[in-house]
Amino acid sequence: MTRNPHPAASTALPLASTLLTATVALYISLVAFGNITDFDTNQQFVRHVLAMDTTFKDDDLMWRALTSHAWQDAAYVAIIVWETVAALVLIAGTWLWARRDYPQARRVSTLGLLMLLLLFGAGFIGIGGEWFAMWQSKSWNGLDAATRVFTLSGMVLLVIHLPWGGASTAGATDSAATD
Repeated sequence: MTRNPHPAASTALPLASTLLTATVALYISLVAFGNITDFDTNQQFVRHVLAMDTTFKDDDLMWRALTSHAWQDAAYVAIIVWETVAALVLIAGTWLWARRDYPQARRVSTLGLLMLLLLFGAGFIGIGGEWFAMWQSKSWNGLDAATRVFTLSGMVLLVIHLPWGGASTAGATDSAATD
């Protein structure tokens, strides 16, 4: 058994990882719950973004508009499913952190956080913001909210991957955290 020269780090970082993962799990659970129970509100948001009906209506961009309600609704349902699965994964990650199964907690939490980074980074910032020119809309612009979630998820991902106890490799970090 290796002695940890930094015992405070061995307890502080797992605690921070647990609480931060729980925070993101709670947040995305509430988002998914809200989208399910108040389906129409954000359905309208997705429809307007995809239709590009509040953008500058530049002919060079408007060919990108997706005006089919069926496709818009399919995209919205896919977003809700993705959020729900990410929430469940992060809840499982939180549970694993609380059980002190640190290697598995790190893996599961990483998966959930990457799901959110993809949804809010690639989905909302990249596709919604740039492809569908959401940045041009004064009424239906979710870039600030997407950036907040992307930033929070990224910061939590960094925290859960900080080395614990002075170990220099991920494998040694995991084993040092469980000693």
